[in-house]
Amino acid sequence: MFINWKQREIKLKIVYYGASLCGKTTNLEFLHASIPSHARSDLVSLKTREDRTIFFDFLEIQLGEIKGLKPKFSLYTVPGQVYYIASRKLVLQGADGVVFVVDSAPERRDANVEAWDNLHANLREFGFDPKTFPIIVQFNKRDLPDALPLNDLRQMIHCNGHLNVEAVASQGIGVFESLRPTIKSVMVEAQRHL
Repeated sequence: MFINWKQREIKLKIVYYGASLCGKTTNLEFLHASIPSHARSDLVSLKTREDRTIFFDFLEIQLGEIKGLKPKFSLYTVPGQVYYIASRKLVLQGADGVVFVVDSAPERRDANVEAWDNLHANLREFGFDPKTFPIIVQFNKRDLPDALPLNDLRQMIHCNGHLNVEAVASQGIGVFESLRPTIKSVMVEAQRHL
């Protein structure tokens, strides 16, 4: 959280975290296409030649007001590939909330668990308790014919206590439903510190 008292703005950071190709960028692309241009920035993506996120995607949106301050939410994605693990940590630094995107495909089970464990390790290293940090779990790609059952996914990543949402980000299903509670949790925390 960063406050610019002169401009009466509060900047809050939400990070989309998860394994490679789970749909983090797809979430931001849908948000960018759906939010009116006056309330959002351009979508910035740093990609490889294979169209994979190399460092992060970035989108900023403006919503509402907190105690006379205009909140600006910076939305980032982390790279999913394991060999960019240091980049994940850099992007996560300073986050106020996380949307953790889970790929429902059975063959992505290990990658999901690795990303979840990595998120928890990084949060602990930054001094946060993963059990109380604002995390919304998005179970993406629910339209896959062989999608893992929700109970299996919940047990797989032990999302105890974290709100979870079903999604098909490529169709926009569950995208706003994942972002709204994340924003609400982040704003509640911000108000406690103002």
